[in-house]
Amino acid sequence: MTDSSIPSIANPYEKPSVRNYALVILTLVYTFNFIDRQLLSILQEAIKAELLLSDSQLGLLTGFAFAMFYVTAGIPIARLADRGNRRNIVAVSVGLWSFMTAISGFVLNYTQLLLARVGVGIGEAGGSPPSHSIVSDIFPPKQRASALAFYSTGVNLGIMFGFLFGGWLNEFFGWRTAFIVVGVPGIVLAGIVAATVREPVRGLLENKQVSDEQVPFKEVVSVLWQRKTFRHMALACGLNAFAGYGTVNWLASFFIRSHGMTTGELGTWLALSTGLAGAIGIFVGGVLGDKLGQKDKRWYLWIPGLATLLVVPFLYVVFLAGNQTLALICVFVPGFLQNVYLGNSIATTHNLVGLRWRSTASAILFLILNIIGLGLGPFSVGFVSDLFTPSMGVDSLRYAMLALLPTVMVWSSIHFYLASRSLHKDLEQAPE
Repeated sequence: MTDSSIPSIANPYEKPSVRNYALVILTLVYTFNFIDRQLLSILQEAIKAELLLSDSQLGLLTGFAFAMFYVTAGIPIARLADRGNRRNIVAVSVGLWSFMTAISGFVLNYTQLLLARVGVGIGEAGGSPPSHSIVSDIFPPKQRASALAFYSTGVNLGIMFGFLFGGWLNEFFGWRTAFIVVGVPGIVLAGIVAATVREPVRGLLENKQVSDEQVPFKEVVSVLWQRKTFRHMALACGLNAFAGYGTVNWLASFFIRSHGMTTGELGTWLALSTGLAGAIGIFVGGVLGDKLGQKDKRWYLWIPGLATLLVVPFLYVVFLAGNQTLALICVFVPGFLQNVYLGNSIATTHNLVGLRWRSTASAILFLILNIIGLGLGPFSVGFVSDLFTPSMGVDSLRYAMLALLPTVMVWSSIHFYLASRSLHKDLEQAPE
């Protein structure tokens, strides 16, 4: 197609205020995604006591069971988003996962809670890939990593409010009330998305008119698999997420067991360190990627690699420090750096594929990221903690996290570097 046909198409996001509004609303959706997801980690000690669960069962709840349905549902939903109305998919998804979160407050046993979390996972599968695609279509390429990084701050903002609300609601009203109070507002947000966010025109800002024909799924997988950049980057993201989810899903339990903290006080600390500091870190990482990436695209991958490596020494201090205050302060550094990779990695993935591939490409990236990270991270920490319990007692969780997480972060940084070596070549081969 020639570019002459493109200007005649109305752009619903021509005004910066409109695109910024949509970005804020989608970020709020992502924030609720992680509030609902993270809430369980601050409540799990109370749930464990009432439902008489093991650490392995808790790890299954927060990790593998949730992740399997999350990633399995993600691919078909992303395929639908690549040919249909992405806004509507996001609205339905946030309504579903919020309803299932509220239902979690009424469960009577482990099986019912597991099924409720499965429902949350299925709902959340329809949140990010369509949102990634929308953001990439309403912001120009030179602002894309920054916009996607802003969107990705929803991860840490959700963690912040999940810890904060969950900690204090549990302390004063109990874990069941916390699920209900956090779940209901998301149902309202679903209506706001449907009523006020408009579906963008695909490829308009890049002067490309997209064919209505959808690229076969096998072709998307094949193209991504042929790109060394994507293979290494996806593995790096998965390993980073392994450590990230392994940290954030068990950090509250670690401080409760090893330092005797209450959920209210701890929720406030973790809201600031892993929540607020993390949101700032993600956004700064995306802005730096866009700024330095204009000189050399490899900075989009060098920045996450360096950030990942810098986390390692501070993890040792957090888990080995006998002083509670020192450990809590040092959590701020991993909190700030651990999710820096998100905006840059999503933007790089979108730059490697065609315009009508973006939701599917995001879903494939998140499938790998969540199987390794969300699926194996929390469960592996819980499993090793159970193995260490007979010999280490209350400190079993401390040494399980210490044995797994720093090593995985070093491994992740190596793959970010390897991904950067083939980036220029792979970008040149990106399809339309």
